[in-house]
Order: sequence, then structure tokens, then C-alpha cells
Amino acid sequence: MDGSSDKSFKVSSAQRKWLTRGLAQPGGKLPLFDEEGRKVSPQVVKKCVEMGWAQPWFANPTKPDWLVCKLTDAGRTLLSDPHPL
Repeated sequence: MDGSSDKSFKVSSAQRKWLTRGLAQPGGKLPLFDEEGRKVSPQVVKKCVEMGWAQPWFANPTKPDWLVCKLTDAGRTLLSDPHPL
């Protein structure tokens, strides 16, 4: 699903916050942990991937159950929208 064209889904504040953190990272890498050191909610990650705002980047050999993602062009477009959904 291409989240940049899906106007029926409103991005949550948790999703927007997570995606925004990828803007300042090399390659758009999205963090595994929040600012307080807690693992980012798997539901946030899963929904962002489903919407096309993030994509799996590579497998983490140390923690194979952790999904390492990066921001997509659709995610960047979402974050640059002055009138967010």
C-alpha cells in the first residue's frame, strides 16, 4: 500500500514522531528505541511499513526479531505535508 496516496488513514502522533527521527539519520535509518531507551512499539513499525512510510532495511544479526527500517520517499512526503492527515 502506498501511504502517500491513502487519505483514509490518519498518521498517529507516535508514528509521526518515529518517522521524523529518520529525517536526520544517514539513509533515513529509523531508531529501534525511543528517546527514553524503550523499544519502539512493534505496532508503530508494522503500520508504518504497511502504509509504505518505512521499509525494512536489513536484518539485524544480533537481534533477528528486531526490524531495522528506513524512511521511504512516501514517508518523507508525509512528513513534509503542511496539512497532515
